[in-house]
Amino acid sequence: MSKDTYNVLFLCTGNTSRSIMAEALLATMGQGRFKAFSAGSQPSGKVNPFAVEQVKKTGYDLSTLRSKSWDEFANADAPHMDFIITVCDQAAGEVCPFWPGNPSSAHWGFYDPAAVEGSDDTKRAAFDQVFKQIKHRVEAFLKVPLEQLDEAAIHAELQRVGDIDVSGITAA
Repeated sequence: MSKDTYNVLFLCTGNTSRSIMAEALLATMGQGRFKAFSAGSQPSGKVNPFAVEQVKKTGYDLSTLRSKSWDEFANADAPHMDFIITVCDQAAGEVCPFWPGNPSSAHWGFYDPAAVEGSDDTKRAAFDQVFKQIKHRVEAFLKVPLEQLDEAAIHAELQRVGDIDVSGITAA
């Protein structure tokens, strides 16, 4: 697969946190090689403020962040996706819309930092941890020589990145 720019859609259920952070990380770390998007099967309509704090670290344009439905990306006039990556277990188990062009897909599961209860500092630490875990997998994805691989090898590499153990990556 050889292209100048690859389109990647990160999916989660609510599109409030994990998929938003993944979008920002890949868009900024990919340095123009990737155009990243995020969406949800049941978008909440708002981005979690702790996710926004993490995204600020990337330099990503915060004005583009919004919780949106994956239906926007299943329309005929939507950008053609090369990769679809689910980042939460619930979205991974849902029946996804038909994606034009048959993009390669994978599941990169992360626990939901928005489900953490406690003080703002506790919540912030949970978001920081998941942000670092997503960053670790994005760094691994960026090392995949997409232009040198066929579709089957790319799919295998996407799966391999999703299998990387990030449980030891903490907020500290």
